[in-house]
Amino acid sequence: MDESAGWREVTAITALKARYCRYLDTKRWAEWRALFTDGFVSDTSAAGGQVVTGADAFVAYIRATLGDGRPTVHQVHNPELELTSATTATGVWALHDVVRLGPGFDLHGYGHYHETYEKQGGTWRIATSALTRVREDIRTPLVAVRLTPRLRDAGAALARRRGL
Repeated sequence: MDESAGWREVTAITALKARYCRYLDTKRWAEWRALFTDGFVSDTSAAGGQVVTGADAFVAYIRATLGDGRPTVHQVHNPELELTSATTATGVWALHDVVRLGPGFDLHGYGHYHETYEKQGGTWRIATSALTRVREDIRTPLVAVRLTPRLRDAGAALARRRGL
């Protein structure tokens, strides 16, 4: 692959990830689903989550978790993309996300997406994504609290018990 073709592919993957953030934050679920391979695997276990297999199952899980009204902001930067063949690639993206937990309570997360991509029918799609966290903070108008992994895990266990 010549250099200009490689840059076009990298640009296409960058646009794919930009749409990932925009469609997720605007709750455009059908369009968001189209960004993944059917066999997509999400692994958020290192960040206190779980492994979800299948794009439909993943979208349903995130939609149930966030609903259509919970505000979120996902921003990714500093992509480290590598084309591994004409139809496959890997990438790591720095992430800052904000999730509204309730009135006046926001979760600010910092970490990385570690992903693989597949080009199917001329279109790049996300095949796998693993989320790692560097830091999580709960912010209110009056205070910000850093969530240690132990505190995050305790909160996740409580949320699971309450069916959240």
